[in-house]
Amino acid sequence: MVSDLLKRYLLHKGYSVNHVMNLTDVDDKTIRGSMKQKLGLTEFTKKYEDAFFEDLKSLNIIPADKFPKATEHVTEMVDIVNKLLEKGLAYKADDGVYFNVQKFKDYGKLANIDLESLKTGASGRVSADEYSKENVHDFALWKTHTPDDGEVFWNTELGKGRPGWHIECSAMSMKYLGETFDVHCGGIDLIFPHHQNEIAQSEGSTGKKFVNHWVHNEWLLSDGQKMSKSLGNFYTLRDVLKEGCNSMAVRYLLLATHYRQQLNFTFKGVEAAANSVERLQETVRNLKNAKGAEKKEIDLLIETSRKSFESAMDNDLNMSEALAAVFEFVREINKHMETGIGKKNSGDALSLMQDFNDVLGVIDFETDSEITREQLEMVELREKLRKEGKFA
Repeated sequence: MVSDLLKRYLLHKGYSVNHVMNLTDVDDKTIRGSMKQKLGLTEFTKKYEDAFFEDLKSLNIIPADKFPKATEHVTEMVDIVNKLLEKGLAYKADDGVYFNVQKFKDYGKLANIDLESLKTGASGRVSADEYSKENVHDFALWKTHTPDDGEVFWNTELGKGRPGWHIECSAMSMKYLGETFDVHCGGIDLIFPHHQNEIAQSEGSTGKKFVNHWVHNEWLLSDGQKMSKSLGNFYTLRDVLKEGCNSMAVRYLLLATHYRQQLNFTFKGVEAAANSVERLQETVRNLKNAKGAEKKEIDLLIETSRKSFESAMDNDLNMSEALAAVFEFVREINKHMETGIGKKNSGDALSLMQDFNDVLGVIDFETDSEITREQLEMVELREKLRKEGKFA
C-alpha cells in the first residue's frame, strides 16, 4: 500500500515510473511449506500468488510493470555470485557460497549497526534466509542441496543447489531497473539483514551505488499488538472482507496513517474509514448534480486546496495533512452547493476530486454517474431535515 501511494503520487506529479515487484517463490519458507503439504513448489506457491493478485485488485493497487519470479532468474543470480567470487567478496564452503561481510566496507551502514559491537555466530556463517541482528556474520548466496530441500534445486556451475533469499532480490531488481535505481520500498523489518545484504552483494558485484532512496514503512498492529496467530489477532484481507468490511474502507484506513508511524488495525477503524470514503463519494454525487450560478470564489478554493494537498504530500507523503486539505475542500464546496454553483464550478471541483483520487484511489466516479429522480428527492429531503436539525 505504501509503494502504491508513492507510485500514484509520483505519477500525479508528472514523473514516469517503472515499478518492479518481485515474487519470492523459492526460499526457506516456501520449500518448507510445499514439503509439509506434499506439493511441488510451483503448485504450492501458485495459490498464494493468485491470492496476492486478487488482493491487489481488491485494494485498487496499481499493478507493477513487472512481477518477476525468483525461480525464473536463477541464471542472473549465479552470475552475481560468480562476480562476487572473482572479486574475493564471497567464498565457497561445504554447504554453499557465502558473502564475506568483513570485506564490504560499509556493511551495517543502512541500519546504523556497528559490526564490532555485535555477537558473532559460532561458525561465522548464517545459512538461514532470515536471522537476528545478534547473529551478523556471513550470509548464504548459494545453498548446496540437502534432503531438506527435496526436489527444489538447480544444477549450475556453483553446484547442485538453490539461491539464498537475499541474492534473489538483487538479481531481479538490477535486471529490470539497472545497476543503480531510484527507490526501494519495504517494511522496517527488512532493513536488517535483508536490505543491508542486498546493498552489499549488489554494490560488491557492480562497484556502483545500488539504491538512491530507501522508503521503509512501519508495522501494522492489530488491537494494539503485533499480529500473531497465537494471539488470535491475525487477519488476512479476505478475513476482513468476510466480516462485511468495504475494500475501499480498508484501503483508506491503511493509507490514512503516515507510513513511518505504526498503524493499529481495528474494525472500528474500518467503520470510521468507510464513513470518510462515503463522505467523499457523496460529494462527488452532489457535484455531478449541482446547479446554480457560477461563483468566482470557487476558483480560489480549488487552487488553495490543490496547493495544500500537494504541499503536504511533497513533505514525505504527509497523509494526515493531505487528507485535512481534502476534507476542508469537501466541507467548503458542500457549503457552496447549498446555495448552488455553476456547471463550470462543479466541473472544476470534480476535476480536483479526481486529482485527489488519482493519489487516494478510493472514490468510484463511474457507479454514481446517473442518479434517479427518487434518489435526488431523497437527497433533497435529507438536506431539508438536516437544516431543520431533525437528524434522527
